[in-house]
Amino acid sequence: MLIQCTKKLLDELGIKPTVMSDELPLFSWHANLITINRRKTIVLVNDSNRYIIVLHGLKAKDFKNLNKILIDSIRETLLEECIKPEIVEKYISQSPKITYYKTKGRSAVAKLNKACETVQFCDNSFKSDTINQSDVSIATGGYLTGDGKGGYIYPNEILYRDLEGLAAPPIFSCHAVKLKITLDLENHDIWRRIIVPYHITFKKLHDILQTVFNWQDYHLHDFYILDGDEPVVNLVCGEDAFEYPNNVPMIIETGIKLSEYIPKHSRIDYTYDFGDNWQHHIEVEEIIENYTVNYPVCIEGRGNTPPEDVGGEGGYDEFLEAITDPDHPEHKAFIEWGKMQWYKDFDIDLVNRKLKRIMS
Repeated sequence: MLIQCTKKLLDELGIKPTVMSDELPLFSWHANLITINRRKTIVLVNDSNRYIIVLHGLKAKDFKNLNKILIDSIRETLLEECIKPEIVEKYISQSPKITYYKTKGRSAVAKLNKACETVQFCDNSFKSDTINQSDVSIATGGYLTGDGKGGYIYPNEILYRDLEGLAAPPIFSCHAVKLKITLDLENHDIWRRIIVPYHITFKKLHDILQTVFNWQDYHLHDFYILDGDEPVVNLVCGEDAFEYPNNVPMIIETGIKLSEYIPKHSRIDYTYDFGDNWQHHIEVEEIIENYTVNYPVCIEGRGNTPPEDVGGEGGYDEFLEAITDPDHPEHKAFIEWGKMQWYKDFDIDLVNRKLKRIMS
């Protein structure tokens, strides 16, 4: 593998390259050394697809062992993308030896600098307990990026296409879980059935639920993990929740994965907006052993989600009465207000287009 480094990174490595090896763009990376949150960070950009790998918190001993760290980070990130393990190993084995050289051309350096700027915007997502920041890498891979020719690309989609050149699709394989989520309303039948990768966090599940129910993430939320009808854990979205303790152990949801509680627990309650109090009941219906995409999919659903800040189920009933009756004195006002709140009919195709990008 060819790693084309800025002078700053070459100086840190103590390397003065003399011979550049020929390498295909897929196995070539440009790399820079920057500082984020006062810690040394290496940003790598693939020459073929502009996919980014981020290493953070490097110390002197890590630079001496950088070859192994680079390979391990590429492997770990691709596996987190749900790329089949055999394809990941095939990619690594086709160019296992790492060669360091200087950067090549202004265009490549400009792309590298742009990647570094993008990574710096993600500084709040960095983890302090690991060098490889695979979450940041995966997120930046889903950002729309200029292709240098006046168009735009998603680096992760180009990466997937490149890897399909190494092995026949599907290139993805992961465990997944099928969930049915029902919005708890007395007078309305509103539910969604989705399939999500098993390794995602509850924070990511929250993002998915916001998308499939057309919520706008204006308000706080939490999860209760149930054993039968009894809550055993309360996963909360922020430190403020601890100011309102209950009899159930409370944990910040960040970093907590579905696989830590499913399938042992097959029921979860999710509440969004503690004012309107939208309660969702989540039922685990199936564990899928070989899920062949790496993003969530909505497979069924029924009913329109109430608009934000409508005032609970009673307010939703009043809203529906007004928008369906042309003679209602507030008919036009409520229709316009609904548009501002993004109220719309459930559209499973639109939902799935959004879900395809949500893992980034």
